[in-house]
Amino acid sequence: MCHQTTRPIRSGSEAAAWSSWGSWAECSLSCGGGVQEQTRVCLSRRATLQNTPEHRHLRRSNSSRVGPGMYGYGRMPYTTPLLKDRQRRSASDIPKQSYRTHQRNPSRPYSPLPNSSCPGAPNQYKICNTMACPSPSRPIRELQCSRFNTQLFMGRLYQWEPFNDVSSGPRCELNCRAVGFRFYVRQADRVIDGTPCGPKRTSVCVAGRCQSAGCDDLLGSGKVPDKCGVCGGDNSACKLVSGLFQHSLSKVGYHKIVEIPAGATKINVTEMVKSRNYLALLSRSGRSIINGNWAINRPGMYEGVGTMFTYRRPNEISSTAGESFLAEGPTNEILDVFMIYQQPNPGVHYEFVMPSENAVEAPRNAVNGPAVSDADGRLTPEDHKRPGVIYPPPVLNNQLPAAPPPTGAKEYNWKLSGSTDCSASCGRGHRSTVFVCVHRVTRAHVSSGLCDGNTKPSPQEEPCNVQPCPAFWDIGEWSECSKSCGLGVQYRQVLCRQSYSNRTLSVPSSLCRQTERPETSSSCQLKICSEWQIRSDWSPCSVPCGVGQRSREVHCVSNVGDIVADEECNMKLRPSDVENCDAGVCTRSWFFSDWSSQCSAECGMGVRTRSVQCLNNHISSLPLERCGTQRPPEAQPCNNGPCESRTEWFAGPWSQCSVECGSGSQQRSVVCLMRSDEGFSVMPSYECSSLDKPLGQQSCFLKACGAKWLYTDWSACSKTCETGFRVREVRCLTDDMMTSDRCEDTLKPHDKEECHPEPCLPLIDEKCRDKYFNCNVVVQARLCVYDYYQMACCASCTRVAQRRTRS
Repeated sequence: MCHQTTRPIRSGSEAAAWSSWGSWAECSLSCGGGVQEQTRVCLSRRATLQNTPEHRHLRRSNSSRVGPGMYGYGRMPYTTPLLKDRQRRSASDIPKQSYRTHQRNPSRPYSPLPNSSCPGAPNQYKICNTMACPSPSRPIRELQCSRFNTQLFMGRLYQWEPFNDVSSGPRCELNCRAVGFRFYVRQADRVIDGTPCGPKRTSVCVAGRCQSAGCDDLLGSGKVPDKCGVCGGDNSACKLVSGLFQHSLSKVGYHKIVEIPAGATKINVTEMVKSRNYLALLSRSGRSIINGNWAINRPGMYEGVGTMFTYRRPNEISSTAGESFLAEGPTNEILDVFMIYQQPNPGVHYEFVMPSENAVEAPRNAVNGPAVSDADGRLTPEDHKRPGVIYPPPVLNNQLPAAPPPTGAKEYNWKLSGSTDCSASCGRGHRSTVFVCVHRVTRAHVSSGLCDGNTKPSPQEEPCNVQPCPAFWDIGEWSECSKSCGLGVQYRQVLCRQSYSNRTLSVPSSLCRQTERPETSSSCQLKICSEWQIRSDWSPCSVPCGVGQRSREVHCVSNVGDIVADEECNMKLRPSDVENCDAGVCTRSWFFSDWSSQCSAECGMGVRTRSVQCLNNHISSLPLERCGTQRPPEAQPCNNGPCESRTEWFAGPWSQCSVECGSGSQQRSVVCLMRSDEGFSVMPSYECSSLDKPLGQQSCFLKACGAKWLYTDWSACSKTCETGFRVREVRCLTDDMMTSDRCEDTLKPHDKEECHPEPCLPLIDEKCRDKYFNCNVVVQARLCVYDYYQMACCASCTRVAQRRTRS
């Protein structure tokens, strides 16, 4: 930046120089961060002499027009020219809901030369009005787009919103999208000065270009603080001192790591890897700042030696990083860093910055020797092995004389107006003096920019509210519940602590007796445990006699009544779902075969027959009285209908099978007969030609050679409804009633079948209903013994009582 009134140079045959900087124009926005502009012009030497305040405040015309806008669809690069008579609207057209905007008011002297005749830029910009806009305020781009809501676009009105996804084109164009449509329009070639270039707000738009503010608050200056905190500095005002403490320790307790001199800034002490060791800070005067006197402090902010320390101790479970101390400084006395040793030292890295004029002696590592910096301000690995070396500050032979104070400094000066509020209500806080800029004569408050910042007194801090804070119970976090379901216990730590000077210390519990001590344990229940439920009665025994098995349904049921995996219930408490049963000895069981398929008479009454045997447990024949007097019938009546006069085929009896067992053939006679009440008359075969003639020959199978299937009566059904099952015993026996394996499996009768498939129809009591949807929780919590829950959850409690009665 040029602060001189004139700087003559030669441009052709005429000498030219910049005029003085004009006054700052009004801020482009009233809040949220606007931009102020300051201008100067290039003048001939003669014009420079005429550069009076009257000349400097002549207004210049600002009537430039904006070219045609562009629009496109979605993210497509396709664009088309808009109407050519659209002009750029001034910032004052923006709705003034949240922002107040101003036109820049640059000054320009009379008869300037072209700016190219002088070196440097004719204008400069700075950020202004950075305070947040009052709530609720709309974003500045949204306000700029909304001003077009009342203008016709292609014959109709739209509601416009900002569109920032244009991949090509300057970020300082005003692109707006029609709400509810897939096209956007470039409404202006540049946004208002001070509009953020993007959502991160790291740079703002000035005259259609993105610029970032330097540390001198000027946009586009590019100046940044160096490591010494000097804006635009060259790192020559300080030295970075760093080192690594790796000494092996053996004795449990405090061990000094490094000594940090007074005046140090940017302090960083970090444990390389997480360990059970702790870092500690003590001032040279003996005052404990963090983790002193064998008391371990919690992570947080702690004040000491004129600065504020941030103590970090990462999560002991999820992180492997070690603990650390950070402070901006500067310190006002020597600081000693210690390690509370409990396990092998993983290494501690430390670094801080010292002003060059104060870096007369390197800090001494308590065990490893002096820690010094190399020419770049960093330690080398060999630094702990060689004597300390201090590099003198470089000779600053290129510094310019300080600029003369601004003219306004003669009219305004700084005045002490009071002090800030105390930083703490008790336990020692601090407050700082506040200086304001006033008119030297009227003593009226004016903008701070009118006073010389170099002459502003440094704020002074003084302690306040030094009375001790009352002790309080410091309550830790609850531990996890001791049980994942059901009633458990959780614990927390409760300590009596007292705050003083931004520190919190543990004190005797007697100091907290004015308040009741919080509980250190509490009952907890994450959820109601799942439980075993028996869902059916025992089934009948699987055999009609002898030893068999019976079963029942046992399920693990959650607290909401759903059947879940057995692992969610206590397997040690699982009721048995299968057990043996004894149906008695099998010595008195009647066995019988199927009824014959044909009736003994083709019409009228006849009989069907079957085989009946009394068998014992050893499959041997017994006297009939051993099976009791209730012998199953061996014959039953059958009726093929009344005999009537009609012509039909009559077949004689089949001859004997051609083989005694296995597959054979047999024959019979087939004749056409007239049946009447008088008897039968043989008729010619053509009289029966309309009827199907029975076969005169067929294959026959008397039995499997030497064996056949026999079975008992069906047992009772296991359920009276909702589909149960019944069983019977089936055996393969020879002709002499001996067990055999020669029966064909495909012919084996079923020994188990379903029964009573009809649904159960419980008795419904209209007065006994559940009043709540979650009565299953009441049942599982065994609250049905109380009258209130018996009425509120009548149906659920009644079902449980009935199941218990059946079991």
